[in-house]
Amino acid sequence: MTEGPVDLAAVLAENGAAIGRVAACYERDPARRQDLLQEIAIALWRALPSFRGESSLRTFVLRIAHHRAVTHSMRRPPDGQPLDAARELPARGPTPESEVVQSQRRARLQDAIRELPMAMRQVLTLALEGLSNRAVGDVLGLSENAVAIRLTRARQALRERLAGGEER
Repeated sequence: MTEGPVDLAAVLAENGAAIGRVAACYERDPARRQDLLQEIAIALWRALPSFRGESSLRTFVLRIAHHRAVTHSMRRPPDGQPLDAARELPARGPTPESEVVQSQRRARLQDAIRELPMAMRQVLTLALEGLSNRAVGDVLGLSENAVAIRLTRARQALRERLAGGEER
């Protein structure tokens, strides 16, 4: 059980990068991604008083972020922008060249993840955030076995999509 109220600012400071990555996997457009991040922050503000400590705070935060992202993406049909129009998060690297390469890889990965069916996208995004299969199951309301199966299928589908883009 938790002791006292949980501070939203502290939660956002500690989990902001993970929340940003979740949002980026669901929303390509930077302005709509910012809207999604605001929706997640509001949802967290509303949900934090009910946090009972039955899971880790990170799992709780990612559950809220994930549910809000799914709701957000279901509300809005795909915008039909070509993949070249996707804007990615800035990459960090020692040289401008490595930044460009890393940025292209990240954009390609995020685009490939966005193309996956929702069930695969959900488990893969949470697994990429370092959650265990059990924690992913807690977030999505699935058994650990169901998560493992979906994750295996999602990884295979992602490998196929990424391999398809490497052909010249």
